[in-house]
Amino acid sequence: MRQIAIYGKGGIGKSTTTQNLAAALGEMGKKVMIVGCDPKADSTRLVLGGLAQKTVLDTLREEGEAIELDAVLKEGFVGIRGVESGGPEPGVGCAGRGIITSIDLLERLGAYEEDLDYVLYDVLGDVVCGGFAMPIRAGRAREIYIVCSGEMMALYAANNISKCIAKYANTGGVRLGGLICNSRQVDGEASLVRTVAAEIGTRMIHFVPRDNAVQRAEVNKKTVIEFSPEEAQADEYRTLAHKIDGNDLFITPKPMSNDRLEEILMAHHIRP
Repeated sequence: MRQIAIYGKGGIGKSTTTQNLAAALGEMGKKVMIVGCDPKADSTRLVLGGLAQKTVLDTLREEGEAIELDAVLKEGFVGIRGVESGGPEPGVGCAGRGIITSIDLLERLGAYEEDLDYVLYDVLGDVVCGGFAMPIRAGRAREIYIVCSGEMMALYAANNISKCIAKYANTGGVRLGGLICNSRQVDGEASLVRTVAAEIGTRMIHFVPRDNAVQRAEVNKKTVIEFSPEEAQADEYRTLAHKIDGNDLFITPKPMSNDRLEEILMAHHIRP
């Protein structure tokens, strides 16, 4: 069983990428579980046909510890299983604790004992606290992929996440599998992301072009793979899935200083 965490700047498209990746892996015959690690609880709705499923924390608050696995785990497109960690009540507690509580509960209820090929953790935003870093810190996810674009703050976040991976590489055995560029149509975007990836010792594993097919599918509460499987964009996610399934290049990143990252960005944008 491969456990993969998907990180990246908030709003960069992690949940969309994760769910389309899961759909493509499922289409390949892989058994996949998505663990949503975001209080918004939107990491599984596209594979569950728009179902806003009850989160682990909400279920625990309402029903206590004596719950069954099917109360928090639902099955959707091509058998993909989905769980949402959820978060505390607004203004109270730590959202990162929801991730820890959810993973501990899933282990206790036997979710990881199923015949799974992949567990995908869709994690909120930058690594800003121990809770959100938990899949890395505890070695739950041994493979990390960072979703980014050619925008400055997305690359800043990618470098920041690399620092966390490097910090826990020895204790948790975690490694970086590459950057996934979710295009924002920045000039020379693929080249810039490849440059940043090379600087931290990895590669851009795939460039996902911007396509309105994604928005059309989301309005219909589905992944592109399910809603319009013949679209070119569906093939992009299939290609990403095959690359990740066959990936054997995992590294301990060498994060840059902020000054070095800014040098790369300035050099890229002043080119004629």
